[in-house]
Amino acid sequence: MTLTLAHPKPDAAAPAHVPGQPKPSQPAHIIRSDAEAIEVAHHLAAQFVGGASRRDRNREWPIEELNAFSQSGLWSINVPKKFGGPEVSYATLTKVVQIISAADPSIGQISQNHLGVIAAIRTVSDEAQQKLLFDLALSGVRFGNAFSEFGSKRAADFETKFTDHGDHVIVTGRKFYSTGAVLAHLVPIVAVDDQGRAWYAIAERDAPGLTVIDDWSAFGQRTTLSGTVLLDGVKVPKTHLVPGYKGYEKPTADGAIFQIIQVGVDNGIAQAAIDDTIAFVRTKARAWVDSGLDSASQDPYTIQAIGDLKLRLHASEALQDRAGLAVDRAVANPTAETVAEAQIAVAEAKVFSTEIAIAASNKLFELAGARSTLAEHNLDRHWRNARTHTLHDPVRWKYAILGNYFLNDVKPPLHAWS
Repeated sequence: MTLTLAHPKPDAAAPAHVPGQPKPSQPAHIIRSDAEAIEVAHHLAAQFVGGASRRDRNREWPIEELNAFSQSGLWSINVPKKFGGPEVSYATLTKVVQIISAADPSIGQISQNHLGVIAAIRTVSDEAQQKLLFDLALSGVRFGNAFSEFGSKRAADFETKFTDHGDHVIVTGRKFYSTGAVLAHLVPIVAVDDQGRAWYAIAERDAPGLTVIDDWSAFGQRTTLSGTVLLDGVKVPKTHLVPGYKGYEKPTADGAIFQIIQVGVDNGIAQAAIDDTIAFVRTKARAWVDSGLDSASQDPYTIQAIGDLKLRLHASEALQDRAGLAVDRAVANPTAETVAEAQIAVAEAKVFSTEIAIAASNKLFELAGARSTLAEHNLDRHWRNARTHTLHDPVRWKYAILGNYFLNDVKPPLHAWS
């Protein structure tokens, strides 16, 4: 399989209403093993990393990169074998996300909701709907998201609603943090029915009444394009109406899956920051005046700090792998116990990945020195990406979940942030 990339010019003045992308003109590759998934991820990462700084600096949409990513087969790696997918371990899936995110964490994050929706379809859809939607994913169709809302009191409060019209529903509302929607082919919308239950209404990206606005202005993860989606009477066939609420009525691995993919993104950011720190110290940083050394890489304090960062990253990766295997067990046998064990393992990994991403991207400047802050290097993107992405959900609540579980036998809550 050959994957080549062309690099579009920076889009300095993106239109407010962004037209959708054409669906794939040819079927996507289908991954056949965990080993192949890792191999393909490394191949793509080698292509993505060269333009990552430029894309961040210019806020350049990763159109060709995303097309290569979804056509590579990596967007269908958690489709069950029963439906023709590879069904890799979630330890492998999260490692794939880490590898891509180390090259460009915006691209890694864009895949997150697609992979999470695939997992939810496996949990809650009937067989006919699973076949329909999994076939689309296997062909290379990308699901975006229109989940979160900007003005609600809590993240799980949804004001977007749909009404029943026989063979279809009509969806009305407004969404923000819609990562992936700009460059998606289909947009899963979290909307509630007249009983207050949340569903995924999966709409065509260019459906009448569905408007995607590129107004994402965060200082990090700049090319996730996580802006606004307006929904004005959007028609969605009931074949594409997924009962997402069922994934949280009883213990399932759905929430842990959404969370563990975030772990992969953060560990990828940490890995990139550490790699760039080492490269800069070796080639550009100067030894401190009092050290009597010829090279910054010989500084014993720098050596110690690099050792500490690498150790903490490897610990975080080990927790990530352990959590992935726990998720596998919960997917195969979802009980109150296996699901809680997966949630706890993922929470532990989430704490470590958050802390190492922030520590590594901050320590970079201390070890590399003042010249590492020059705009020409754009190394601050690692800190900006880490600080932005790790705000997805508060780690202070992860500590509380862990403590309550181990001390009081209280299982974690069932929702997409746990």
